[in-house]
Amino acid sequence: HDQVEALTFADQVVVMTRGRAVQVGTPDALFERPAHRFVGHFTGRPGATSLRAGGRAGPGAPAGAVTMGVRPEYVSLAAADAAGALPGTVERVQDIGTYRLLTARVGEHAVRARLAPEVSVPAAGSTAWLGLLGSHSCWYGADERLIDTQPNTMEASA
Repeated sequence: HDQVEALTFADQVVVMTRGRAVQVGTPDALFERPAHRFVGHFTGRPGATSLRAGGRAGPGAPAGAVTMGVRPEYVSLAAADAAGALPGTVERVQDIGTYRLLTARVGEHAVRARLAPEVSVPAAGSTAWLGLLGSHSCWYGADERLIDTQPNTMEASA
């Protein structure tokens, strides 16, 4: 049950939820390309954020049922209206020592960004544009990862 120990010492890890194995793989594979939304939330501290995305993720993807998962390590501060970025209201910034953890509200979702200590961060209550879309973004339909898909549009929804 100790995920940190399992990911540190094991060559292969089995992640189970609700009595079912949802991914078997190396620690790197589980962290970088979670096959199931639960794996993204369960691995890493903090876990991946999930947001619903508007539009279609790609050919054959179910419209309206696509969710993007992104880890705080891959969320960045972006310029206003930058491609792949969404505005969020900063709720808090925590100084962890080796990094700062910014938490912002995007729609009904709490999005976290793991930022270098030297990065200038906006104050709580202000708006920050968060770069969410990138090569590390994972796309899910019915909690299972859709392979090699990219969205046409992205917007947070409930």
